[in-house]
Formats: sequence, C-alpha cells, structure tokens
Amino acid sequence: MTVINKSLKINTDSHFQIIDISSEIKTAFNEINEGEDSIEKGILAVFTKHSTSAIVVNENEKGLLNDFEFILEDLVKDKNGYDHDVIDNNAASHLKSFLLGSSETIPIINGKIDLGTWQSIFFIELDGPRRNRTIDLVFIGE
Repeated sequence: MTVINKSLKINTDSHFQIIDISSEIKTAFNEINEGEDSIEKGILAVFTKHSTSAIVVNENEKGLLNDFEFILEDLVKDKNGYDHDVIDNNAASHLKSFLLGSSETIPIINGKIDLGTWQSIFFIELDGPRRNRTIDLVFIGE
C-alpha cells in the first residue's frame, strides 16, 4: 500500500469565496502517478486545516454556486448575537464550517480520481480574505 501526502496553498480574495481546486488536485495526483508510487485504486482524502473554511464536492455551475451562497447566508446570519463573536467576531464563519465539513473522500479507480461527470472539488472560504490557506491531500492506494 502507498500513502502519499501533499498540500496545496490557497490565497482568497473575499469574505466568502468558492474555489474549484479540482485541477490542482488532479495535477498533484498526476505527478504521483508519473513516479514509482503510482496509485491505480484507492482513496483521496482532501482536508482543510482551517476552522472557517470547508471542502465540498458538487457541480461547478454559476447559478448553483450563487444559490449555495444565498442559502448559506440565509441559514446562518452574520452578527446574530452569537457567543463566539465576543472572541473574534467570526462566529457565523465557524458555524457555516460546522454545517459544511472540513473534508471529502474521493475514490481512485483505474489510476484516476473518480469524480462524477459534473462533480468538482471546492475549497470554500468563509472568513476571508486570507493568505496561505492549507489544504492537505492524502492519497492512499496501490
């Protein structure tokens, strides 16, 4: 079994931002498969190391992404008297992260990251802009 760790660094430009990181992840995977440690079948774990961000898999369609931002803002209002706002005034960002999650696991089949036809992997910024957001990638397989 092979286990390979890689990481991506992301800079964000706004308070809320959806960034498709699929191509960066596929590039990292292709670099692995060009070497001795190629992976034909296994899993990929994608994890954000920040509690005010999220990782999700969904369709990269502009209207859907706009709807997603709208519904998330509707579910968790900013400046709503949250206890955590006393500490650093970003409780809404943390609460949205709780709802979305910090990781995704994707199968690797026949030497490819096996996303569905319309699926992409997204990093969701919930408290930006920020510099050097870290996303860990763990490729496990044989």
